[in-house]
Amino acid sequence: MTPHTPHRFETYDVLVIGGGSAGLCAAIQAGRLGRRVLLVEKAAQLGGTTTTGGVNAVQTFFAYGQQVIAGIGWEMCRRTYEVLGLPVPDGSKYKPTSGIVVTWVDRGVYAAVADMAVLEAGVDLRLHTMVGAVAREDDDDLWRVTLCGKEGLVDVRGRVLVDCSGDANAVSLAGLEVEHADTVRQPGTLVMGLTGYDAQTLDYDAIQRAFDEAVTRGELKRSDAGFRGGRIEPMLRDYGGNAVHVVSESAQDSPGRTAMEIEGRRVMLRLTRFFRQQPGLEKLTVAWFSPEVGVRETVRIRGKARITARDYESGRVWPDAVCHSFYSIDEHKNEGPTNYRPLKRGVVPTIPYGALLPVEGRNVIVAGRCISGDREAFSAYRVQASCMAMGQAAGAAAALAVSLGVPCADVPIDQLRPLLAEHGAIVPGAAVTVG
Repeated sequence: MTPHTPHRFETYDVLVIGGGSAGLCAAIQAGRLGRRVLLVEKAAQLGGTTTTGGVNAVQTFFAYGQQVIAGIGWEMCRRTYEVLGLPVPDGSKYKPTSGIVVTWVDRGVYAAVADMAVLEAGVDLRLHTMVGAVAREDDDDLWRVTLCGKEGLVDVRGRVLVDCSGDANAVSLAGLEVEHADTVRQPGTLVMGLTGYDAQTLDYDAIQRAFDEAVTRGELKRSDAGFRGGRIEPMLRDYGGNAVHVVSESAQDSPGRTAMEIEGRRVMLRLTRFFRQQPGLEKLTVAWFSPEVGVRETVRIRGKARITARDYESGRVWPDAVCHSFYSIDEHKNEGPTNYRPLKRGVVPTIPYGALLPVEGRNVIVAGRCISGDREAFSAYRVQASCMAMGQAAGAAAALAVSLGVPCADVPIDQLRPLLAEHGAIVPGAAVTVG
């Protein structure tokens, strides 16, 4: 199956911007519902954080062993396991203190599975493509989006715009309001793998003393050790991983992202030089590193509904809830430990459709980490499985809006929920009891 290349002014029912956790599911869902869909992704592969960001520990489809998120995102994870001939996780191996279950996926297989799922759904796919401009054509009730590819600029039109960029880029270009962090933005992480040493033989006390002295001398930053309060041992025991903190002022635009990527590689270089000077680490090397720094936070939209930490931690079932979310409050700081609060056992939060809808703007839906919420709630619902569920809901809502001929804000919830359930999603109706 060969991807179709859109021509200038080609018109789609649904334009999905961003092929990460949310956008992937949004495009597949809208495509499976018979809509004409274009999916635009800036990177060389789909999957976003799971692939390009290197965080292949998808969290979390389960709450204390009970599945609370399923649908298209879970289907792709399941397919990845089946390709490798491995048993599909059943959620039974959860962390007893938080109820969280990590679903590890092979990054390469997952990326290929994502390609096939998108094409099988009849979606037109554009990789290596970014959005240059977004404008509203009210006379035709369409969005006009200028795409920037390697071949130049291409204008396409769409009835519904679904922003799954993670940074609300399409929403911002359309002139709609976004909210920036009211305090210092949470740091990102460059995921990497270390090799060339035996973690069981190291003198961690000596290495920690050397690390602290290097920080004092200005050779390292305390944040280089990541979210564990300056403790370097876990990074070495885990041979790298999701370990460091990359501190930068901005990551929503290209200049800010450029600075962040450069700082991420500086962190990697600082640590490599330091480690190779320590006994037992003389042959340490970086076996691999992700092509992009994983971004935790940029902006959030101002939505018709706003999820607060109180809403989230109480397990509020919103009247227009379209999916569940399950993860701890996990607010990262530039230095020092995170603000980490597991949900009380038995609590499963929900995500309202209104949080996916900007206050202004016709026929635009947002899914993923930049939906409407406060800082603490955001720090929990930003994880992949939750974003997958939001994306599927956004794709279904976009398709339903087109088929009914109504604005996205007027999509009937009593039609959206059954539609999602038909496609394998777990839809909130009443509070879910777990544990």
